[in-house]
Amino acid sequence: MGKGTIVLAYSGGLDTSICIPLLRERYGYDRVVTVVVDVGQPEADLRAAVEKGQKLADHHVTIDAREQFVDGYVFPSLRANGSYEGYPLGTALARPLIAGETVKVALKEGATAVGHGCTGRGNDQLRFDFTIRSAGLEVVAPIRELNLTREWEIEYARKHGIPVPSVSKENPYSVDENCWNRSIEGGRLEDPAFHPPEGIFRWTVSPEKAADRPEMVTITFEAGIPVALNGNRMQGYDLVQEMNLRAGRNGVGRNDMIEDRILGLKAREVYEHPAATALLVAHRDIEQLVLTRQELAFKAMVDAKWSELAYMGLVREPLFLALNAFIGTTQERVNGTVDLRLYKGSAVVVGRSSPHAIYSTDLVSFDSTTIDQCHAEGVSRYHGIQAQFLERLRKPR
Repeated sequence: MGKGTIVLAYSGGLDTSICIPLLRERYGYDRVVTVVVDVGQPEADLRAAVEKGQKLADHHVTIDAREQFVDGYVFPSLRANGSYEGYPLGTALARPLIAGETVKVALKEGATAVGHGCTGRGNDQLRFDFTIRSAGLEVVAPIRELNLTREWEIEYARKHGIPVPSVSKENPYSVDENCWNRSIEGGRLEDPAFHPPEGIFRWTVSPEKAADRPEMVTITFEAGIPVALNGNRMQGYDLVQEMNLRAGRNGVGRNDMIEDRILGLKAREVYEHPAATALLVAHRDIEQLVLTRQELAFKAMVDAKWSELAYMGLVREPLFLALNAFIGTTQERVNGTVDLRLYKGSAVVVGRSSPHAIYSTDLVSFDSTTIDQCHAEGVSRYHGIQAQFLERLRKPR
């Protein structure tokens, strides 16, 4: 007697595609249900994944979560200045959503287990496992549990007639994409000294080949969320895609880095994130205009912890929810506009304004007489007074 139904988080790539026959042959499941969650991956890739899922699985489900991803994951990350070791969070944001939607299907299908195609070397296994186990379901991870290699997977796919046109021994790159981030790894990129070929990039032009004239864009924020570009109000997903286009054609948003994974392994990762780069620059700048020095200093620590928990996929951790509450309070005043200059790989703020600005042209101007400069004398006398005492004590008598 078989094990019944298992629901598989499905991307259409090599790992998850070979999981379908493996779940039948090696694990004894009678019925495999695949779930594709649309978080802004390319339409062609999405269409191919859906067609493969429908062909290979016993039942297939496709979920459009693009707006949910942007509104519920991307923009909260932006409000938290979400980044990990210098690059904007991307893949980490999508995994809990994909896992959560897959869990919903599993519960509806009466399944007791959820499968995924994560390896035992990366971060995604932990992000998926946490969400699945939090729902009280069993985790099945064939790639990890069977200790499979990429070369073995390619041969297995060929023997089972599974089409995986984007992966071969000659082109072994593994690409994960959502509307906020595109990550490329594997193949020769595993050598930290290897120079990434220009052909692996899709969202960004090389800065050297970008336009010779800068492009200006004005971003409007409401409660820390971008709502308009150049005065044109847009839905969240559409705004992100438009910024990907604008920033990407100006060579903005590439990272080639050595990243510390959750398990402690160092990995070479190449990323593209034009919209994320530009919007984070703008968001951090307007925060500087409207938040107090104490708020900014404390929020920097909160943002760092928020990003660490998000990177680990611990979005149901109570501390994560508490950090969101603090961040939400600070964002109530993050309203206004930021003017960005996009030019040959850089996104630079050239102007900003807000009705909540903690700024007075009159008080700060060199030509202003509003402040009596003599009043600063009293502050100056006590500035660093303890260090002054110590300096006097050190001097020989």
